Amino acid sequence: MDARSDKLREGLPEHARMVFKGVIFEVWQWEQEMFDGTMEIFEKAWRPATVEIIATVGDKILMEEQDQPNRKNNINTPSGRIEEGEDALDAAKRELLEETGYASDQWSVLFKHGPSGKVLHEVHYFIARNCRKVQEPHLDAGEKIETKLITFDDFMRLTEEPRFWMSPEFITYLLRLQADSDKKEEFRKLLFP
Repeated sequence: MDARSDKLREGLPEHARMVFKGVIFEVWQWEQEMFDGTMEIFEKAWRPATVEIIATVGDKILMEEQDQPNRKNNINTPSGRIEEGEDALDAAKRELLEETGYASDQWSVLFKHGPSGKVLHEVHYFIARNCRKVQEPHLDAGEKIETKLITFDDFMRLTEEPRFWMSPEFITYLLRLQADSDKKEEFRKLLFP
């Protein structure tokens, strides 16, 4: 597969070649000319994009206490991998429903980040407002999830919680909001208009 033939592989040079394909990750390599004219092998890993959902129920935020075989006792928002050919919003709706049994008719994009660095991974953040329970969760074999509702202030304080399993970019986003009361209030109004 040529790096330019798949838009998801942004961040790779045109002449990069896949040298390993695992269940989640691909490793890509290419020759890169050094300043002295010699050539070295460079490489990056790529993984499918994921979604994170900040879901509201009334005046609360829906959170998960989750165990997975490789990481236990985490707190996070509903999230998951975007399947091949799936739109990011469709993936967010599917993950919210599968993991929590909740659905929403009021979705908006918060932001996205990536791909950058040595691991090319794009993350899409969505807000799902006024969620309602429509079914029981349908969890993957490797998931144990309990949902709970927390206040906006408790959500903002999760930056101090070591079990909060979110990207460094999202933690940084929340910390910046905490430092700017006007921006924090704008975020509150995004969640609870």
